[in-house]
Amino acid sequence: MTTRKTVNILIVLTALLYAFSCANPGKPDGGPYDETPPQVIGTSPAEYSVNNQQKRITLLFDEYIRMNNAAEKVVISPPQLDQPEIRSSGRKIHIELRDSLRPNTTYTIDFGDAIEDNNEGNPMENYAFVFSTGESIDTLEVSGKVLDASNLEPVKGILVGLHSNLEDSAFTTTPLEHIGRTDGTGHFVIKGLAPGKYRIYALNDAENDYIFRQKSEAIAFTKEIIVPTCEPAVRQDTTWIDSVHIDSIKDVAYTRFMPDNIVLRSFTEKQTERHLIKSERKDPYSFTTYYTAPSRHTPEIKGLNFNADNAFVIQSSSGNDTITYWVRDTATVAKDTLELEITYEETNDSTGVNEMHTDTLELISRTPYERIKKAREEAMEKWNKQRERAAKRGKRFSERQPRQWIRMRYSANSKMAPTDNLHIIMNEPIENIDTARIHLMLAIDSLWEEKPFLIERDSNNLLGYTIFGEWRPDQKYRLLVDSAAFTGIYGNNNLKLEMNFAVPPLDTYASLFVTLSNYDNGQAYVQLLNGSDKPVRTVKAEGDHADFFYLMPGNYYLRMFVDQNGNGEWDTGLYSEKRQPEPLYYYPDVIELRAQWDTELPWNVRSTPLEKQKPDRITRQKADRKKTIQNRNAQRELNKRKRR
Repeated sequence: MTTRKTVNILIVLTALLYAFSCANPGKPDGGPYDETPPQVIGTSPAEYSVNNQQKRITLLFDEYIRMNNAAEKVVISPPQLDQPEIRSSGRKIHIELRDSLRPNTTYTIDFGDAIEDNNEGNPMENYAFVFSTGESIDTLEVSGKVLDASNLEPVKGILVGLHSNLEDSAFTTTPLEHIGRTDGTGHFVIKGLAPGKYRIYALNDAENDYIFRQKSEAIAFTKEIIVPTCEPAVRQDTTWIDSVHIDSIKDVAYTRFMPDNIVLRSFTEKQTERHLIKSERKDPYSFTTYYTAPSRHTPEIKGLNFNADNAFVIQSSSGNDTITYWVRDTATVAKDTLELEITYEETNDSTGVNEMHTDTLELISRTPYERIKKAREEAMEKWNKQRERAAKRGKRFSERQPRQWIRMRYSANSKMAPTDNLHIIMNEPIENIDTARIHLMLAIDSLWEEKPFLIERDSNNLLGYTIFGEWRPDQKYRLLVDSAAFTGIYGNNNLKLEMNFAVPPLDTYASLFVTLSNYDNGQAYVQLLNGSDKPVRTVKAEGDHADFFYLMPGNYYLRMFVDQNGNGEWDTGLYSEKRQPEPLYYYPDVIELRAQWDTELPWNVRSTPLEKQKPDRITRQKADRKKTIQNRNAQRELNKRKRR
């Protein structure tokens, strides 16, 4: 039985507890965070077991775990043609290998950093489960980097594999025997290797069969034979008190596996099998055909519902892999559907030889001609009404009569270097140019004086024109293009164009003189790059010199390629001929150019290893964000000290 005295005591205690809780706000400390990565405490079969024939593998951990992006990060070597099942459940990972196990072979299941604890996400780094179907475990490994041969970008996620069969045909007929996969820096490791000789390849495997079959698959190879070895070595491990202070530096013995500096240059072969991909007619005035590969042969057109004799102005890309046919005849333009036979060069799939092939095409304009005609008539009717209304009111009417005009786009800076020229792009082919209606003017004092110029159609663009002039430093220019200076194939004319620009004085510019050394045989082309890794100017080297004049001050980068076949451009490789991509190099540092300064730059293109040449500032493929333990306990302790 509760007495009144007892009740009073309980009331007092409750009040005291309430007061204490109000004086000490905040929830109780839940203890330190878990910062320990998961640990394997059991496996079936046992790790590093030999004579194993078990294809179902179970890994048991000391805590609940999860796998992050296992499909990309987990690599099983030798590769599995029948994809294995890998799943996590609670504290276990289950792996079921569906391929037959190879005899006397070491298998590695490399998880990278895919395993992490379920609560805090602490990564278990560089864990690999290893077993052998033979009497011993093979422990050798090789490593290196894969770079894009065209720009030295690290290649992420590409397979790198080995063949003990040293025949060149092995890459195109037999699956890779041991594999690794590159990370965000292009780095790869291939583990579980037996002593011997190997050839190494990289493959962006579209068919998941570990064989190079398609020209669209990026590949890399090297003529060198790979011989894995190892030796004892020592490295220094640094322990940090914090981000600034070092606790200790210790020498740590380890086994160095070699070669560990393999560099593979990845490339995609130029497509040589030629097929018609598609044809399209975006408007009534033209249609375009697209092919998978170049050809010296220009396709032949036979009209089925129109006369194809002299019916087109042909705009062809380099190599005739994209061809636009501009229809000359207005009666043919008015046809909503063009029926034609096209005879072109196509690769025979069974023989691999190019043969002449004929297709029948029906090309329907996306925008019917009648719709375009009606819109023009409505615009003209509206214009006439506005003009009549203005006349009745006695007002001046100056609006231009609606009609189809040639549209011109020009590319010219308001400040142009003396080595530059003016470029104009038309929206339809030009039939005639009246140069008397084009005027290049130079400002002399307060007057404009007409100067000579030359206008030429661009060799690689039917619709492009270049205006050449004598551009003098510290001078102002004006380009006047009168209306009707250009007449197109449909009788259309251009509108009047006026463009002002200037060539800055000489003391505005900088110059760069590059001296090259230690590169392969062939013609060197040096490219000045901006901060987006795009060429600003390309110079063909004279001997070992490449000179850049009239450069605007700023920061630049340099790239050089060796033109081994003399066609004036960088070319990719071809595996069937064991031809590597043409050599390409980057100057490893930024180049700062200042006005009125001549910069002389000696460049030994091989003095810096290829994988370290491309400056970080213009490297787009960055390293993967490394998952680390967050050290939340240290931060928690620091916060406690601050509160005290």
